[in-house]
Amino acid sequence: MDYLEGLFLGKLWSDTDFENRRHVGLFILYGLFVDILLLLSYIKGFNILGTGALSVVRVVMYIMFFLACPFLCFRYYRMPFWGKVLVLIEKFLKTFFLIGITISLILPRIKVQSGGLQNYLIDYLNSTLEKYTMKFAADGGSFSTVMGVLTGGIHVVLVVVLILAAAVILPGLIFIAFRYLQYFYDWVLDKVIIKKFFRYKR
Repeated sequence: MDYLEGLFLGKLWSDTDFENRRHVGLFILYGLFVDILLLLSYIKGFNILGTGALSVVRVVMYIMFFLACPFLCFRYYRMPFWGKVLVLIEKFLKTFFLIGITISLILPRIKVQSGGLQNYLIDYLNSTLEKYTMKFAADGGSFSTVMGVLTGGIHVVLVVVLILAAAVILPGLIFIAFRYLQYFYDWVLDKVIIKKFFRYKR
């Protein structure tokens, strides 16, 4: 329960030390989870509860949850158990909506259709190897073809690694950006409204 509280409530409202610890594994798992949903939507056209489509309703729901966050969380530790569960469910739904928004922002920017992905990759591999082979062939030498294929292969591997790294990191960066935005909004309302008009923050 403490872990979920730290994860969903954040540093401002949580009594746990979740924010003070490194969570690289969680960051990577989140990116992989978003990538799996993205691939399902891209390759199979399968959207889990509509995660691949940017819906006005989902955006509005996320904004509502975002704005309501400090008013739901400031008395979290004074709530009965069922109230805490409802708040955590709201946090889970907000995260789910953010995942849907993230996928809907990334998916349209993938220019290659899933049906032509294999041909695109083969053409890219062949053109890259050909480019490096011709470059080394111009310099002469009996190993020009070998060097061209080897260098071109390294180039392709590096591109693939960078794409995979970006695919894992980008969703996490979007999540962190929205998390800090939420923290800033909560902090302002805590200072301006909650501490002035409510006796207890928690």
